[in-house]
Amino acid sequence: MRVQTVVVALMVFTAVPAATQTARTDTPKNTRAWTLSLTPDGQPDLQGVWSDVSITPLERPLVLQGRQFLTDQEVSQLKARAERLFSNAASDFVAGDNLFLALLANAETVDNPNATGSALNMVFREFDNRTSLITDPADGRLPALTPEGRRRVTANQVATLALPWQFDSNASAQSRQLPAGRARPNGAEDLSALLRCISWGVPKIAGNANYTSHYEIFQGPDYVVFLSEVNHEARVIPLDGRPHLPQSIRQWNGDSRGRWEGHTLVVETTNFAPKSYFMGSADRLHLVERFTRVSADQIDYQITIDDATTWTKPWTAVVRLRSAQDDLHEFACHEGNHHLVRGILGGARAEEESHSK
Repeated sequence: MRVQTVVVALMVFTAVPAATQTARTDTPKNTRAWTLSLTPDGQPDLQGVWSDVSITPLERPLVLQGRQFLTDQEVSQLKARAERLFSNAASDFVAGDNLFLALLANAETVDNPNATGSALNMVFREFDNRTSLITDPADGRLPALTPEGRRRVTANQVATLALPWQFDSNASAQSRQLPAGRARPNGAEDLSALLRCISWGVPKIAGNANYTSHYEIFQGPDYVVFLSEVNHEARVIPLDGRPHLPQSIRQWNGDSRGRWEGHTLVVETTNFAPKSYFMGSADRLHLVERFTRVSADQIDYQITIDDATTWTKPWTAVVRLRSAQDDLHEFACHEGNHHLVRGILGGARAEEESHSK
């Protein structure tokens, strides 16, 4: 890994020279008249391929405290900065809230110790004026983690081999180094379900748009299916009013049941497995998702997260899924991920041997 100097502006927003925008950062706008279409059995039609490539951070940055929206001029500045950063091969790949924070600080380059590629590998992003996906709490910030939640987050950082890193324009080089005495995985069971290609988890938000950005929705009278391009995971959700599975039966992505409330599809998921993982939450997660088609090219996707063992109170976020004129492609990730797992464990044993000498 290399450590580079992060160059930032002295102010959050400064004058940005005019730049030619490409489709990579343009926000699509639908001005055509639209009427909600229905499936043959009378349900609102949610079918098609949808993407989530919004630049909007999950949490509102502290520097934007009290501001729910950016001005159009500020959005234009961020677009220009994204054009520059995305074309900078010297900058590391950065995702999620960290990307927004880097643009907000007008960073020339970003050094991300978790990166496996450069900024040139980042996918296109869509901009809007929102300063956070989180709508509740009103401050746009995640509720505090409980002690148990903090423990699980730390354990997951070991299991995914990810450093506890967040973009900070004032961070020293030392703060981005591997922590001394960090735990090394003893076997495949110490690695996350994601690294082992078992599951990438539910729901898929909070900065995963780089890899988990495309979904396809299928509908029938009694089922709806959400197919995620990443890992080819399919959630088959009954709509026939059947009860949830017994509490003794646990699944990686939980047990989902759907129902219609007007034009909104409501999906309630429980029965997550003890080794499931969503931002620190596991088997106590209670997830409620609401899908509402609001235009020909947009579904408002609202999630409410409730787990008293992980956060001090529930929280809600809204993602805007955009209609994608794309086909899903195979994301070939074989369960077990043998080559990667062998490399990770072999590296851990080599480190132990070098430290024992």
